[in-house]
Amino acid sequence: MRKLLASLALGLAVLGFSATPSFAADAAASAPAASAPVAAASAPAADASAPAAAAPASAAASTPAIVETVNKGDVAWMLVSTALVIMMSVPALALFYGGLVRSKNMLSVLMQVFVTFSLIVVLWAVYGYSLAFTQGNGWLSPYFGGGSRLFLSGTFDAVKGTFSNAATFSKGVVLPELVFVVFQATFAAITCCLIVGSFAERMKFSAVLAFMVLWFTFSYLPIAHMVWFWQGPDAYTSKDVVDAQNATAGLIWQWGALDFAGGTVVHINAAVAGLVGAFMVGKRIGYGKEAFTPHSTTLTMVGASLLWVGWFGFNAGSALEAGNSATLAFVNTFTATAAAVLAWSLGEALMKGKASMLGAASGAVAGLVAITPAAGNVGLMGAIILGFIAGFAGLWGVHGLKKLLGADDTLDVFGVHGVCGIVGALLTGILNNQALGGPGMVTDWVTGTVGSNGYGAQFLIQAKAVGVTVVWSGVVSLIAYKLVDLTIGLRVTEDDEREGLDITSHGETAYAK
Repeated sequence: MRKLLASLALGLAVLGFSATPSFAADAAASAPAASAPVAAASAPAADASAPAAAAPASAAASTPAIVETVNKGDVAWMLVSTALVIMMSVPALALFYGGLVRSKNMLSVLMQVFVTFSLIVVLWAVYGYSLAFTQGNGWLSPYFGGGSRLFLSGTFDAVKGTFSNAATFSKGVVLPELVFVVFQATFAAITCCLIVGSFAERMKFSAVLAFMVLWFTFSYLPIAHMVWFWQGPDAYTSKDVVDAQNATAGLIWQWGALDFAGGTVVHINAAVAGLVGAFMVGKRIGYGKEAFTPHSTTLTMVGASLLWVGWFGFNAGSALEAGNSATLAFVNTFTATAAAVLAWSLGEALMKGKASMLGAASGAVAGLVAITPAAGNVGLMGAIILGFIAGFAGLWGVHGLKKLLGADDTLDVFGVHGVCGIVGALLTGILNNQALGGPGMVTDWVTGTVGSNGYGAQFLIQAKAVGVTVVWSGVVSLIAYKLVDLTIGLRVTEDDEREGLDITSHGETAYAK
């Protein structure tokens, strides 16, 4: 395996795919290796983007005091990115999902996505942000944040008219904390909305919302904290404070896992919850006996296209600055998705003799999912390679793995988001390496030194992060579904399901008859 990787590295270098010195030098500022949003500057936190790499002996003992600067261009980019991510849920995901179900359930899917998104935004402001992005207490610190930002307290002083700041990935560069708050709120909301696709067409609306509250609180928030919470670069003033700062970071961040925009936090997390839900709620009436064809592939294509556009805010916005890292993430999101569309279409043509519009749209989502953890963490050719692999992986997830699992995952949430999220997270550990054209990672936040972990070492770190996410989300989901089932009941009646949830759950229809 090591000889194979070395040969691949040599071949890529010969073809001109190796990292250029100019980009590597800039990586410390853009911090693609940091791969995650950071905590508010006013809340203690920590970082360990590459704990396996020792700090250079030449690291400075201390650095001058850093003057924090808010860049208006960064703020503008982050607000635009936030709006793009909102578009990813409503209308993009809602239309993508809605077109895939039968017409009698179209409106119910739109409602579940729309209201779930709204619910999570409110919960995020009340307690979610605080539990995800502030420092926790005692033994819970690596898993949960604290209460210093409950109800967004401390982010805005109405009397003084002042705003708190949040760190980015560059020393001395900050954002108004509320910008970071609202950007991350959209991530939390769309993650919960993704789960809807697994139990579409048969779950009670009230049960959906009750489950979302439980799962958001006990799965999304701790995973987000474990993967993305750290002190920010300004805390690393000298080599003497590194260990202390690292110790207060989220558990998975301390390991050095790379997740630029949510491969673990968003896609794997949601996909596992969806798969558990598909088993717990049970199969739709007539599943395997009747043809459940999408009622509007046109709407699905429109939704997929809007997802692609919105995903630029999702991925490139995760750089937190309008700089080189955002540019790399933007380009990689563009090319990886295109490659996945081609791969899925090719695979479908080979398998069925024809490439379908539904397959092309699904391929786009597969590529977007896979590049999410890798967007700013892999090189230009690495993104295309990852996209091609994701296209074929997603096709297998939908047609092969789904049959093996035997679950009625209505809209293939696990087959696409789970499979491609895992593929993207794992391959990020390989393709991040500078020898393969990747940008590498910041190995020392005191000096901003950029380097690469060994292939095997980083791959194992990524695998650990994936494993924790799968187990954590699986256990929380199982308990949450069971609690809802015991109190509200998960499923609508057989008569309601046959008539369609549009009329029986909401008293209206998506289309006039």
